[in-house]
Amino acid sequence: MDPLSNALPPSAAAMTGSYLDFGGLGKLKGQARTDAKAATRETAQQFEAMFLQMMMKSMRDAIPKSGMNESQAEETFQGMFDKEVSIAMSKRNSLGLADMLVKHMPDANGQPSTAQMLEARKPKPIPLQPAPAPAMPLEVMKPALTPLPKLQGAMALTGNSAASPSGLRVQDSATSDGAKP
Repeated sequence: MDPLSNALPPSAAAMTGSYLDFGGLGKLKGQARTDAKAATRETAQQFEAMFLQMMMKSMRDAIPKSGMNESQAEETFQGMFDKEVSIAMSKRNSLGLADMLVKHMPDANGQPSTAQMLEARKPKPIPLQPAPAPAMPLEVMKPALTPLPKLQGAMALTGNSAASPSGLRVQDSATSDGAKP
């Protein structure tokens, strides 16, 4: 028996071995309908495995290569090895990332589906033209009539000495020849 599978809980050993296994993805979807907690746990473990694999790939890329014994086959083997080691590490809960994800995931009871959440977050369309403002009712306003100011005393309009209200002198039209002074 493999020493890694001895340490695994029975539910984890029965699940899919790789996050790239499409058959296992179908099983995981079926399990999510019946036992959402176990499916959430398995998904979190697969996420942790993918994170660990990316971390190991970055560490391998950081090592300077000598170029003497490098080949495409060695890179393929190292990638497969990193994937299997990351899956085994995530199932042993060595990093604890899956535990934190499960702990902070909302409970599936009464929660809206992902499609409902995406629909609620969809931005609402903005109209190109603003909505017309409601028209103000027109009221016919009567103009306020103010009386003209009354001048004190009567003004004489005849003769050369009559003064206009503006202070200009008014000349009699009979004596005026029409020429400007």
